[in-house]
Amino acid sequence: MPGNEPWEYSLYIPNDPRAVTISRRTLRLILTMHGLIRLVDVAELLATELITNAVLHTKGPAALRVRWSGTVLRIGAWDADPEPPDAPERLADLADGEAGRGLGLVRACADVWGWHPLSRFGNRGKYVWCELTGQPGLTSRAS
Repeated sequence: MPGNEPWEYSLYIPNDPRAVTISRRTLRLILTMHGLIRLVDVAELLATELITNAVLHTKGPAALRVRWSGTVLRIGAWDADPEPPDAPERLADLADGEAGRGLGLVRACADVWGWHPLSRFGNRGKYVWCELTGQPGLTSRAS
């Protein structure tokens, strides 16, 4: 059983498609070391979609942020583009085209997701995040 102590990691990545694999493998290692192996498969899928969007649809650096509150795992991707993510309103909208498919998967697999623009110390960008319930006994749509 994972500890209830909160923790947080950030992995800063360049705008490079190889960063997606590095982020996914780093997340797997973090979750395994913290005893959250049951969340690894879904968390990897979610992180892959978030980081892929950050790398493919922006020109600057990005970051993977992972936070455990003791019961909830939050996975987020920061990128330098303040524009909102292109997400479908409904899962049925995924059939209409390529745009938003990754965030459609995030919407379907995460318990909750969202995004917000950032402006701090002159830096602009956005943070797109999702959460998985990790507490034993709680049912998650991702399980």
